[in-house]
Amino acid sequence: MDRRTFLRSSLALGCSAAASPLATPMAFAEVPGDRRLVVILLRGAMDGLDVIRPVASPEWRAARPSLAADAGAGADLGGGFALHPALGALAPLWQAGQMGAVHAVSTPYRDKRSHFDGQDMLEAGLGSLEEGLRDGWLNRLVGQIPGARADLAYAIGRERMLILDGAAPHASWSPEVSLLLTPQGQRLLEQLCERDPLFGAALEEAMAVAGSLPEAELAGRADHERLADFAAERLTGAARIASFSLNGWDTHARQDVALKSALSRLAETVLALRGGLGPAWERTAVVCLTEFGRTFRENGTGGTDHGTGGAALLFGGAIRGGRVISDWPGLGEGDLYAGRDLLPTRDVRAHLGWMLSGLFGLSRTALEQVVFPGLDLGADPGLLA
Repeated sequence: MDRRTFLRSSLALGCSAAASPLATPMAFAEVPGDRRLVVILLRGAMDGLDVIRPVASPEWRAARPSLAADAGAGADLGGGFALHPALGALAPLWQAGQMGAVHAVSTPYRDKRSHFDGQDMLEAGLGSLEEGLRDGWLNRLVGQIPGARADLAYAIGRERMLILDGAAPHASWSPEVSLLLTPQGQRLLEQLCERDPLFGAALEEAMAVAGSLPEAELAGRADHERLADFAAERLTGAARIASFSLNGWDTHARQDVALKSALSRLAETVLALRGGLGPAWERTAVVCLTEFGRTFRENGTGGTDHGTGGAALLFGGAIRGGRVISDWPGLGEGDLYAGRDLLPTRDVRAHLGWMLSGLFGLSRTALEQVVFPGLDLGADPGLLA
């Protein structure tokens, strides 16, 4: 899509339109203050044991004879962990304290290992599916911040963005029609809308969004980089919260190839965010989440299957990085969950909750009762600088 490809809002009519170079769901929200949060959903179940590798574990090496073959190639993270070589471009962020990880974590989802249910649990932020998927935790977050606005909320693509669904005001956008606008066509739209303040304002905003990333800037950029460029451009304006997805993490076979490709795209996305945010990067926290981890042992096709415990990745100038934070359970036969998976020792929502508390000043009560209902936050892991 180019900057003249317009997307009609599902929450407005007539001249309300916006454009984007992206082809993946994305959400934004305006909140008071100067700190920023970016939530990247890694759809498909990222293998945390291959991304943040417990290289000091003889059990890990024995259970993954092919996947651990290049165990000495990644950056040393300390504490017996090493970084997957495909994230080597991000090692300077680790050294600068702008990259970190939490390990042996998961949502409360257990045993069935369905991508769909796991992603719903992750985006809803609930303790069980039985509670009902009424809204997403980012939407509930926005509703708890005084003066917050969610009128810059976009879902670009037809996929549902549960993480921002809910009662707090937001706009969902989906591609309905593509228009190639000539200057005359743009002027006609302006004339049609100029007598209606609502539609006129919507058109003005749409044109501003459409022109925010000139086509020349997008030339030669991959989709994930264009996505990050657009997100950074909005976050350097009024938006303070963004969420979008990266796919390609389901590595049942030839994980050495598939995961390398996915991690390379993630590294390029993070570096594009940093470049686009400029000085705002110092006040930004990026958290990368996935629906569950993968099996401890590699399978017969050089991949791994759906598991339980995994890792979340953190980036940005607002985080206190250079650390793998974990209550590490071990990888011995008796240490594994159900004899097959990394055992989760902490709810990933607790890490998210403490991050939200530091970024936006939410109380423990609001986090445990509203944003993540029923959660016990536990001790503060000190994720923020």
